[in-house]
Amino acid sequence: MASSSNLYIAETPKEVSSAKGLHLITQNTPNGQATQIILEELHDLYGTEWGTTLINISTNEQKKEWFLRLNPNGRIPTLVDNSQSPPFPVIETSAQILYLVKFYDKDDVFGFKDELERNEALQWMFFWHGGGAPYQGQVNHFTRAAPEKIPYAINRYKNETLRVYGVLEIRLSGIYTGGPRDYLAGKGKGKYSVADIKTWPWIKGWERSGFTAEDMKPFPHLLKWIDRIAARPAVQRGIGEKYVQ
Repeated sequence: MASSSNLYIAETPKEVSSAKGLHLITQNTPNGQATQIILEELHDLYGTEWGTTLINISTNEQKKEWFLRLNPNGRIPTLVDNSQSPPFPVIETSAQILYLVKFYDKDDVFGFKDELERNEALQWMFFWHGGGAPYQGQVNHFTRAAPEKIPYAINRYKNETLRVYGVLEIRLSGIYTGGPRDYLAGKGKGKYSVADIKTWPWIKGWERSGFTAEDMKPFPHLLKWIDRIAARPAVQRGIGEKYVQ
């Protein structure tokens, strides 16, 4: 485990190195939003406080030494818990969400006490972390950022993302399990949890990824799930003005 003398250098922003508790270094992207949302939810539930540093990843701030000491992967968001001794950095949104639930959600409102339900939530988090976000990220890259429009790449990643949406539709429709679900994990219709928080920020941006209403027609339960989660005040704050530079 790194000591604070290894974590922080002169170039580290003072609001990061001198933070008393949780501090989030982020930008308002789908990955940033997942951790922003869980923090906002914990604030509404327990009054949890944290500091925020907004950076602009297009300037490569996240590749500077001060950032790499906290997150060798050079990606946002990065969470640091200065209430731990020594301060404890957490990389990867899925790990951050699980860390926050473990240490700051004493009643497991966004997690599960039942080990089978907990495992179910992990399954859907891992499914999106490894099998959804990377594909939709590539759609965004090849349709918007790539200097050359490569039809093969665009079609491959669009089709794979739609396939993944189809998996989530099977889950939420309950077509094979006897009835529709409101959320990805938990008994019965499920419970709003870490699994939804991890997945939602990406899927809510389907239009921005270039999908049409026609593309989304096969996923009525997924579209209702997007709206259901969007209705939460903490979710709206977690993607809102507070995190826009």
